[in-house]
Amino acid sequence: MTWKVLFVDDEPLARDLFRMVLERAKFQVIGAEDGLEALAIIKEQKLDAAILDVMMPGMDGFSLCRAIRAEPETAALPIIILSARNHESAVEEGLEAGANLYLSKLTPHREIVQRLQSLLEAAAVKVG
Repeated sequence: MTWKVLFVDDEPLARDLFRMVLERAKFQVIGAEDGLEALAIIKEQKLDAAILDVMMPGMDGFSLCRAIRAEPETAALPIIILSARNHESAVEEGLEAGANLYLSKLTPHREIVQRLQSLLEAAAVKVG
């Protein structure tokens, strides 16, 4: 099964890097550069998960996470926040906003992929 993942980050290099990492792991990746673009994509496409940066212009990752959770169609979408902001209060805010996981951008790519796969497999079990 190929899972479709939305990766949201305002940094083009981060989007390109994680697109390569995730595609190498056989994910289909859709990139967005901000929260508003991400919300438009979410309305148009059936996604299996989303990975959100926190620090973005306009709508930050916390607000985007809350917006995703507020819609019945996407309330159960697995969400990982992947951020350079790793102090305890940021992690708490991300989890309170509804993220399933909050990971550092310094987390090894292999671990990010494994955590994403585990999250998607757990979600598939709940649905199935």
